[in-house]
Amino acid sequence: MLESISALTPQQIVMWAIGAGMIALAIRKKMEPTLLLPMGFGCILCNLPNSGAVEVLETLFQAGIANELFPLLLFIGIGAMIDFGPLLADPKLLLFGAAAQFGIFFTLSAASLFGFELRDAASIAIIGAADGPTSIFVANMLQSNYTAAIIVAAYSYMALVPIVQPFCIRLITTKKERKIRMAYTPGKISQTTRILFPIVVTMIAGLAAPQSAALVGFLMFGNLLRECGVLRALSETAQNVLANLISLLLGLTVAVRMQAETFLVPQTLLILALGLVAFVFDTFGGVIFAKIINLFAKKKINPMIGAAGISAFPMSSRVIAQMAKGEDPYNFILMQAAGANVAGQVASVVAGGLILALVGPLV
Repeated sequence: MLESISALTPQQIVMWAIGAGMIALAIRKKMEPTLLLPMGFGCILCNLPNSGAVEVLETLFQAGIANELFPLLLFIGIGAMIDFGPLLADPKLLLFGAAAQFGIFFTLSAASLFGFELRDAASIAIIGAADGPTSIFVANMLQSNYTAAIIVAAYSYMALVPIVQPFCIRLITTKKERKIRMAYTPGKISQTTRILFPIVVTMIAGLAAPQSAALVGFLMFGNLLRECGVLRALSETAQNVLANLISLLLGLTVAVRMQAETFLVPQTLLILALGLVAFVFDTFGGVIFAKIINLFAKKKINPMIGAAGISAFPMSSRVIAQMAKGEDPYNFILMQAAGANVAGQVASVVAGGLILALVGPLV
């Protein structure tokens, strides 16, 4: 024991504090607890002097993250959770999902200007999608040098949606705009349409951006489990057991890349800052797109809907709906926000595929 204590470094103690902070956020603030709690504990575990856990977790990393297995399995669970009904009822909401990816491409340029290699800049930019599995997938495919910092930033900003998005929205909208009411007329969506949607989206995305085929395909397969009507038990397993188990393994496993000597570098702070830039500009992109549409549309759109076009499902749509009710107690835009939010889920994985297609051949 004395030997271990003598080998302890100040940097490892800092990482203990970071791990403890993640655990506190997970328990006290309930911020992404299924991932932040195991990640925080793993961070402490991997920063014990001569920790025997490092080798075990490195083996898990190679088996589940280095080959993208864990992120893809998690996408099946996420797909099984998503109800695309609001989007199918109002397909134009897909445009808001696309617009809210602006921050990704803006941050790609910004990170390159700060001296990051192209593969690292592209991986950092994906943080703006507020989609942890996509961030993991892209960072590993591009063999980024900063995978752990990117994953920590991605999941941290997902957890901070209720804080960051309202602040950004209020910066660029007026109270009058935030009070805009939107009528929602739910259409009857047939089971055939619900079944065909994931199949058709996979085919279109795979043809338009082949690098996104795995991301979109696993997400849509999970949704097909939900909608087919004959695999209810498998759908429920994917939503609960599979998603929770993979999240737990992801959190513990990625901690092996949070060892003090590689994590506590200036680039980590810069990545956290650039990730915030990406997230903020994704929010700005969706809101500004809605405001542009309102210049020409007879039926005005509440521009907050655009902010829900990020991938943090369903948190972002709930935040937007609460903001609308805060401005006007009788303003109900949850369904429109949910439609934009699930559109953002699809758009983020397509954006990840486009990044891989654009950057992959160059690195």
